[in-house]
This record gives sequence, structure tokens and C-alpha cells, in this order.
Amino acid sequence: MSSKPDRNLGVELVRATEAAAIKASAWIGRGDKNAADGAAVEAMRDFLNTVDFSGTVVIGEGEKDEAPMLANGEVVGNGNGPECDIAVDPVDGTSVTASGRAHAISVIAVSDKGTMYNPKDVFYMDKLITRREGKGAVSLDQSPEDNVRELAKALKKDISEITVAMIDRPRHVPLMEAVRRAGARTRLFLDGDVAAGIHAVTGGGNIDMLLGIGGAPEGAISACATQALDGYMQGRISPQSPEEMKKAITAGHDLEKIFEINDLVASDNTYFVATGVTDGLLLDGVQKRGDYLRTDSIILRARSGTIRRVKADYLASRWI
Repeated sequence: MSSKPDRNLGVELVRATEAAAIKASAWIGRGDKNAADGAAVEAMRDFLNTVDFSGTVVIGEGEKDEAPMLANGEVVGNGNGPECDIAVDPVDGTSVTASGRAHAISVIAVSDKGTMYNPKDVFYMDKLITRREGKGAVSLDQSPEDNVRELAKALKKDISEITVAMIDRPRHVPLMEAVRRAGARTRLFLDGDVAAGIHAVTGGGNIDMLLGIGGAPEGAISACATQALDGYMQGRISPQSPEEMKKAITAGHDLEKIFEINDLVASDNTYFVATGVTDGLLLDGVQKRGDYLRTDSIILRARSGTIRRVKADYLASRWI
């Protein structure tokens, strides 16, 4: 059996994110995030089990989501192919899907077996993502003001042109104020930081950097995408409650360590695949076009530096 993901794997995996996005899209604006997530999980798992690979779920629908499928440790695929670590988020942005807001996506990330960081028993991570020019200029050890100033120098921009993305949460109010005090702008989003992290690497949406505390599992997923795009990323475990702090310490996590991208995914052979659920800066959401449903997806592969955009039309009657 091959031990490494092959070049066709991304094209196979996109069928699973497309299926998850389509099933989740039936619940857009219906106020039931659990139903949206459940439909996406089932569809993604069904399609993953047809793919020629043996993927161990390192980051899945675990304790936080209380999901019965795609749980950490589950093996997916038909077994006829490379052995891989896999991270899944059938809907990154369940709340925005339920409310009918923008930027929800379905995501899969893959790396060589044994190379993906497992944030066991930890739900949150402090993250910094930007373009490769930021390496050596920005750090989680620096203040937000210093990061803004140093990134502006590295990108040869005026500070007033720098835009920092972060999740709109009360915990980030001091961060927002610091970024604005430095003379930069903020770009706030409601849920899910994977797409914003990609924009921080590519410059899409006029975003220059992602800062702030988001999901730890999404941190490893973002690392696969950042690796594929030759960007720069740091992460640090950030428990948000005494209970989570206790679990993190018991699990042996170093709460002071700053993870570089190679700590989060120790492979240059990563895939990142995503399909839009609702319209966003990165991808269009699932659209009804006559008798067909149209999906919009992206496939990133680190080893080849390939970025593929895929639009597919599915006969709607097959999915209803």
C-alpha cells in the first residue's frame, strides 16, 4: 500500500465536501445548526468511504460536537490507497448556516500519516496567519500593535492599509481596540476562521492577517491550507475555561509553546479541499439553477503548489 497521498486525491475528496455542502444547504436560514451539521456529516462520511485511501480522522466531529460519525480515530476510505491523517469540518460555520449568513464552508484537510497535530482535549487556539513575508516580522509573542506595524513594513504598505480579520467575540474587544489604535482596520466575521485565514495568505478580501482565538481543530486544518499556499502561521493553545485548562494540562499540552506551521502539520504533502455552503469571500454557496444545484469548491495541494477552482452541477432531484 502506498504511504503518501497521491496527486488525484484532492479531486476525489472534493466530492465529499460537495455532498456535505449540498446537504447542509437545505438547512440554510432554518435556525437549526445541529440539523445542518448532522446532514453534512452523514453525506461527507458516505462519500469519503468511496475514496481510494485509508484516512484516520485526527480532527473530526469530536467531544465538542457530540457527533456519532467522523469521530476522532475513525478510519474512512475504502482502504485501497495511501494511508493519511485527515481533518474534517463538514460545516465550518454551523451558526451562520442556521441563520442564513455568509461564509459557511465544508472542509477536508489531508496530510501524510502521522504528521497532523492532534489538539486532544483542547477546543481553542490563539492564531496568527499571514503571507510568507510575515515570517520573522510578526509573532504571537508580540503585541497586536507591533504585529500591525511590522507586517506593514514587511508588506511595504502603510499601516492604514493593513486589515486584520478576527472572529466577532467579546473576548476580542481588546484585540480590536489595539489593532485600530495602531492605525489599522479590522474585518470581523461571525463564525469559523478557516476561510479568513486563507484570505490572510492570499490577500483576498483585502485581508492581510488573521489574529485571535478560534477553534483548535480548525488550527490544524488552516495549517494544511497555509502550507499549500506557502504562507506563514503560528498557533498557541488557549483554554477558555478552568475545565478546559485542566483537560489541556492533563493531556500534556504546553500552554506556553508557540506552534510554527511545521508543528501543526509536519508534511509538505498536504491537501485542503473546501466547498461553499453559503456565499462568502472565498467561495459561492450552493445555488439552485433550474433543475440543478451548483457548487463552488477549491482544492489546494502543497507539493505541487496547485490551486484548483471547481464548479459542479448536480441534478437536484437526486439530492431531495
